[in-house]
This record gives sequence, structure tokens and C-alpha cells, in this order.
Amino acid sequence: MSILSASSSSSLLPNVSFSSSKCCSSFLTPPTQTNSNPFLPIVKSKKKKPVGVTMSVEAGIGVMATKLGMMSFFEPNGKVVPVTVVGFKEGNIVTQVKTEATDGYDAVQVGYRRVRDRKLTKPEMGHLQKAGSIPLRHLQEFRLQSVDGFEPNQKLSFDELFNEGDIVDVSGTTIGKGFQGGIKRHNFKRGQMTHGSKSHRALGSIGAGTTPGRVYKGKKMPGRMGGTKTKIRKLKIVKIDKDLNVVMIKGALPGKPGNLLRIAPAKIVGKNIPKS
Repeated sequence: MSILSASSSSSLLPNVSFSSSKCCSSFLTPPTQTNSNPFLPIVKSKKKKPVGVTMSVEAGIGVMATKLGMMSFFEPNGKVVPVTVVGFKEGNIVTQVKTEATDGYDAVQVGYRRVRDRKLTKPEMGHLQKAGSIPLRHLQEFRLQSVDGFEPNQKLSFDELFNEGDIVDVSGTTIGKGFQGGIKRHNFKRGQMTHGSKSHRALGSIGAGTTPGRVYKGKKMPGRMGGTKTKIRKLKIVKIDKDLNVVMIKGALPGKPGNLLRIAPAKIVGKNIPKS
């Protein structure tokens, strides 16, 4: 025998009447929704966006080079300009031409710096032999708006692509500094060295107290410094020496002497690349 009788159970719902068939049908009919549980909110499924290539389009074809060092260059008017000397080893050969039909985007793959055959793997050798190219160490792509006029095993010369006075973007890997503190890494100011101060190069306070009770993400703190890829934009080509096969670019470039550099025409929105 149940503890609650029919009369007591009906008394628990004093405001619900089952005498009307219309009321019963509306009460017993489940709501029309996709969820199995009628009390959960309906969540509309988000349409997945098509995955595509998100590389940025270059303003034009570029080349790879090797950093040699820095020096001072005297212009004809006597002005001294700090420049970085960039040299070229054997390479800068087109190893592959990618098109919208074959790869989904237009790009030119360039190889640089010749090496011995045993320094490369068999897949790498097969890829280069397919283009008829010599063994090359570095392969990089330049995504372009149009790849007309490029063909495999085509040699790219710097003096044919750029002129003195042109503006270029230079990419490379910065010098690795290892683990550094806040003063060297983020140019923090040190504390007092006298008057009883015990905080000279320490970081200091890094956040609030009870609220929010944590350290915010992105806080400038000690950590590994350098050794990352960076791009220095809008540098001027001061001198192109065809006899020595070197180029002088105004300013400092990333990395130590011997570092690999990627030189491409500077991107100027509305001039050599579209606004969109």
C-alpha cells in the first residue's frame, strides 16, 4: 500500500484540473524541440567555416640571403648611414610553382644555399630532382597574387628584382639571449641601491590581492628572451654591389652574422597589395 493515497496526491496539485480534454492534451503533449530533455534550452548548431589557407600575400617575389655584418656607409653628400651587409650564397632557385588549381593558392617556392646530397633526406632530394634543381638547404614560399612568368629551376637574381632606394621587409630569427630578468627583457627600471633598499633588480609586485586573486595573463615577467622569428619592415636598400655580390640595407637586421634572412618587397596597403 502506497504511503500517499489518490486523494492526497491530487491535493498536491490544487491548481491543475484534468476534467477538460483540451487541457490534458496540451499538458501531456511534449514541446516540439530537438533536445531529448524538454527542459533544456535549444542550442543551435554553429556552421563550420571552410578551412582555407590563411597566409598573407606578399607584395612581390623575394629572395633569401645571409647576414654578413654591419658597417658605416658614406653617402655622396657626406652623411654617414649605418647599414647591414647582406651576401648571397648559391641558390635562390624556384623549386616549385603552386597554383589555385593544384594547391588551392598561388605561391612560388624558392630554395637557397647549396649543400651536399647526403645532408638531405631522400624525400627532399626527390622533391628537388623533380624540379631539376641542385640540392638546397632552405625552402621558403612566397605567396603571390599571380605566378605568371615563374617556372621550376628558374634562378632569381637580387639586382633584377630590386633597385637601390627600394623599400623592403626583412625577416629572420633574433639572437637568443637565454633566460633573462625583467630589466633586460622588458627594459624595467631598477630599484634604489642605497637607503636600506633590498629590491635592486627584483621584479616587484605582480598583481592585486584578494581580487582577482591571480596574476593576469600576459604579465611582463622574467623568461626566455630572443630566438624568435621577427620582421623588420620598410628598410631602405642603400647600395647594391654586383661585383662583390652583396647588398647594403639601412639599419639593423635580426640575428648574428651568418643568419638566414628573407627579403621581400615592403607591403604598402593600397599601393602594391589590395586593401582587402
